[in-house]
Amino acid sequence: MAHEIHITKTGSPDVLQLREVSRSKPAPGETWIAQESIGVNYLDVMQRSGAVPIPLPGGIGLEAAGRVLEVGPDVTNVKEGDRVAYALGPLGAYASERAYPANRLIALPESLSFDDAAAITFKGITAQYLLKTTYPVGPGKVLLIYGAAGALCQFMIPWAKHLNAYVIGVVSKQSSVETARQRGCDNVLVWGECDLPSEVKALTGGEMADVVYDGIGKDTFDASLSCLRTRGTMVSIGASSGAPHSVEVGTLNSRGSLFLTRPSIAAHATDINEYQARAAEVYAAAEAGILAADIWKTYSLTQVSDAHQSLESRKAMGPIVLRPE
Repeated sequence: MAHEIHITKTGSPDVLQLREVSRSKPAPGETWIAQESIGVNYLDVMQRSGAVPIPLPGGIGLEAAGRVLEVGPDVTNVKEGDRVAYALGPLGAYASERAYPANRLIALPESLSFDDAAAITFKGITAQYLLKTTYPVGPGKVLLIYGAAGALCQFMIPWAKHLNAYVIGVVSKQSSVETARQRGCDNVLVWGECDLPSEVKALTGGEMADVVYDGIGKDTFDASLSCLRTRGTMVSIGASSGAPHSVEVGTLNSRGSLFLTRPSIAAHATDINEYQARAAEVYAAAEAGILAADIWKTYSLTQVSDAHQSLESRKAMGPIVLRPE
């Protein structure tokens, strides 16, 4: 029997329940996958807690890697035995085996292990669109990035430095400063221990940041706007402290004709061709040594509650993966 994590209500990590599932024949356009490694993302936590609504009851999880066990009718892009990975829905990645749409499977290079693929695919695609599409990062651009010691920034910061940007990282505690520096930050600031706009002004000779990537939300939003130069771009990528307050259009004008966006991976990777192209660039960057998985911790599927607690408590200093029993 296969196993999956099932959720019937939102709440604490205790709502994540393991149950047995029977293998089914793939429907037309589907595959049945034996999953070797499963990625854990902060979006999973938000969905489990109810901050981001999902259909209930049902599965949870958006990223995994494994082998194709069986293909359904009309499937031509993969075959039995292929090594594959995926990101995005349908929900249900927290499972030892599952059905999944064949056209959303990504061929996995032999150079990438299942664990590395599960750690890098979702967050790597996120980093790719944030740096290449949301704001085209290039030489000399000044980036201010919150959560510089977290899992997403493990990919964003080295990639931004590869693009010859200047990166100012923001962390929540002194113990995270060295991790952020090792990832390539040119400077690291500790939230709550300085006046952030003043420090950014000093570090940039008064020029301020071209773009701010803010995953904290309510507590940091105003300071983030104040760190931007004229016509700078504010990228709200999360809300771990709560949703930011509403912004008057006039505020963007008065602070220097600022741009404000709240991007999502779904808007950048739902189209199959776009999704495959972004994934290919992520895997190429990994093969070139620009990105590295550097998994922080591996849990068994039965320990999924512990994995979520590590993310919520901000103990995690890198990607987390689950392995089926």
